[in-house]
Amino acid sequence: MLYNKKMQMEKKNFSVGVRIEHKQEMINKSQYGTKTKLKLPAADYKLAYHGKNRSCYTFCMCPGGQVVATSSEEGTIVTNGMSKFARDGKNANSAILVNVVPEDFDGDSPLEGIYFQKKLEEKAFKLGGSIYFAPAQRLEDFIKNRVTKEFGQVKPTYLPGVTKSNLNEILPNFVADTLKEGIYYFDKKIKGFAEPDSILTGVETRSSSPVRLIRDEKLMSNIKGIYPCGEGAGYAGGIMTAAVDGIKCVIAILENLWYTVSTKKE
Repeated sequence: MLYNKKMQMEKKNFSVGVRIEHKQEMINKSQYGTKTKLKLPAADYKLAYHGKNRSCYTFCMCPGGQVVATSSEEGTIVTNGMSKFARDGKNANSAILVNVVPEDFDGDSPLEGIYFQKKLEEKAFKLGGSIYFAPAQRLEDFIKNRVTKEFGQVKPTYLPGVTKSNLNEILPNFVADTLKEGIYYFDKKIKGFAEPDSILTGVETRSSSPVRLIRDEKLMSNIKGIYPCGEGAGYAGGIMTAAVDGIKCVIAILENLWYTVSTKKE
């Protein structure tokens, strides 16, 4: 709608990937060891890998949590993660994402990143059986490019359910290849990260906006009175940065109003 109203916008980098699930017990053991007698909370992690052409990183790690459905349109699958307050679930999960750049898109429209997202989400829906089950795969099967027949020690937590699949069939090659490289690298940091029974569930595509709404030095768009703000507008990469950008925009609005009122008085 904003594009049709001639609001100026541009394509931007973002990331896509999958959710990975491990046993929380394994993450705890790797992070804390086995000798401590302290009562420690469910362990978390934050990892990054920089390859020759692409980067791969973990995002929104959920200790003792579950993978959740976050589709916003019919005929699509989008995953995310969450933890309950106690963080006492059997599995840990995190997004593993690979950077996507405007050169990866087919057309010239500022909305090409959104189209890229949607195509991937629709492919995930079909791979999952078109019944709102998410496609899921054992890590070993993903590495060997084969359909998963049975899950092992780690059981998927996504509801309403998952379909045993081969995520290589829908992920762009550069995404699948970088995920494999990154997971093996992460295993050097978290022992057991590349455990064969780890579960990958697809797809995660909404970590950040694929479009930026252009604003001027007063933080206003080309349509007077509209201040693009936060993550959806392409000016933040998380909850805290979105909050900070919101404060900046409020200050800009107040300054602009003060200038307008002062000018009228004069």
